[in-house]
Amino acid sequence: MSQEWKQYQEENKERFLHEMMDLLRIPSVSARDEHKDDMKKCAEAVRLALINSGCDKAQVMETGGHPVVYGEKFVDASKPTVLVYGHYDVQPVEPLEEWKTPPFEPTIIDDKVFARGSADDKGQFYMHIKALETMVKTDSMSTNIKFIIEGEEEVGSPNLGKFVAEQKDLLKADVILISDSSLLSMENPSLDTGVRGLSYIEVEVTAAARDLHSGTYGGAVANPIVVLSKMIAACHDENNHVTIPGFYDDVDVVSDEERALINKAPFDEKEYKDEIGIKALHGEKGYSTYERTGTRPTLELNGIWGGYTGQGSKTVLPAKATAKISARLVPSQNSEKMTELLLDYFEKAAPDYVTVKAFEHHGGEPYVTPIDSKGYQAASKALETTFGKMPLPVRGGGSIPICNTLEKELGIKIIFMGFGLDNDGLHSPNEKYNIENYYKGIETIPYFHKFFAE
Repeated sequence: MSQEWKQYQEENKERFLHEMMDLLRIPSVSARDEHKDDMKKCAEAVRLALINSGCDKAQVMETGGHPVVYGEKFVDASKPTVLVYGHYDVQPVEPLEEWKTPPFEPTIIDDKVFARGSADDKGQFYMHIKALETMVKTDSMSTNIKFIIEGEEEVGSPNLGKFVAEQKDLLKADVILISDSSLLSMENPSLDTGVRGLSYIEVEVTAAARDLHSGTYGGAVANPIVVLSKMIAACHDENNHVTIPGFYDDVDVVSDEERALINKAPFDEKEYKDEIGIKALHGEKGYSTYERTGTRPTLELNGIWGGYTGQGSKTVLPAKATAKISARLVPSQNSEKMTELLLDYFEKAAPDYVTVKAFEHHGGEPYVTPIDSKGYQAASKALETTFGKMPLPVRGGGSIPICNTLEKELGIKIIFMGFGLDNDGLHSPNEKYNIENYYKGIETIPYFHKFFAE
């Protein structure tokens, strides 16, 4: 059917692109209460897209938070069933002033679509919807397909676990397919063999009951920004090794063989540095860049504030300072244990002349998929068919919080088959998705279904 698929996709590619861009116009920011109606609007748009592309049924299903969109195309009970997972929610857009084009007005520049959610994850899950349409319209369905597109991935999927547990029969399948990751490059295709977990906390240090005059009180009262900064700085040593006791206790040791395989991936250090505008690489001593971002746990400061940050000057000694801090986790680390460890550390590390309030935002577990599984082999063969070379197995640095829950509840493996690039600007201003990658995903996905069925 490859020729029929190619012809149908070529004839409809402009429509495929504009439909995806219409979805990008909806500001479905799950973290902000003011976008609650936009979340509902986006869920309904996804439901309609599933119906229009060939699903027998699709529905918006309520959760304790933002809704889930479920759809299915069932062709034959004797055929395997593939469950496609994605998310329609997106990250906040701040800092808005750093966007070169409006984040919810998708703009094509140099064959790239710039918009929030273009690569993470609207553009990527929409490839599966257009791949479904391709197979339906060419009468070439080789599997049954189910979709679960959620609206809370960017806030840790707090309600999806309960939803999945309650809907096991509805979601019953043979494999889970996710496109929410990236390729090494279009010249060097790859498949993620896993994602890291996440522990996300917030720490607030208070020194006084109110902001104080820095001349009158400076030198006599502790500055919470200084205190918090020292606490954070003490979390890493000169080798960028995390110093928090117990941080590495449960880390699985990666074998020399796997380390060698990871480092087979092509890496151009100058290109890497130039792309993101850094002077030099910096990370945990003794590990390569790919090892640092895929196989090692990390602790990062995601935001810090306190005192006066407006225009001009204000000589103030702030009452409070606050930071958002996250840890990326690797097998066999546990997010609940890590969160407890981090909260305990920051509460105990504070000197007695300040008070500390620390709390959790959300977390998720690391996940690894075996490369000898039927699903991984089908994905590898699919990419080899459309790219002309076998994809390299790599470890992903990001997190998809729901993965462990999906496998635990449904009893099936997850395959990561993403088509983004590391330089797509995920979670940053000017997020983009290459049109070539979008089309390549739509071209490749039908082959996954074909090979998985075989």
